[in-house]
Amino acid sequence: MEMQWPLPWIRASLDLAVLGCVLEGPLHGYGIAVQLELRGFGRPKGGSLYPVLSRLEDTGYVQARWEQADTGPGRKSYSITHSGRQYLSDGLIKWQTLTEALSSGKDNRS
Repeated sequence: MEMQWPLPWIRASLDLAVLGCVLEGPLHGYGIAVQLELRGFGRPKGGSLYPVLSRLEDTGYVQARWEQADTGPGRKSYSITHSGRQYLSDGLIKWQTLTEALSSGKDNRS
């Protein structure tokens, strides 16, 4: 599946997109990558996804939990926190405002 939007837009919205992926429940990195692909963001490589997850964890927007697998190596599972839900909600409102400003055709300069 190809990316639905230009790469700079995806980079700018990736934090919110990842939070949206874990909104309904915990996912591991691969599950998040699959969800992003299904949502039109393309399939991110680990080199772009895991720094985002690390940043979201550092800011307290996601919580990571180590899960031991029955076979093979364990993996981290990521879930959204209360502050992550608030950040996502605020961010979506700001994106909507930006979209409205871009489509309004009004000159907002004073």
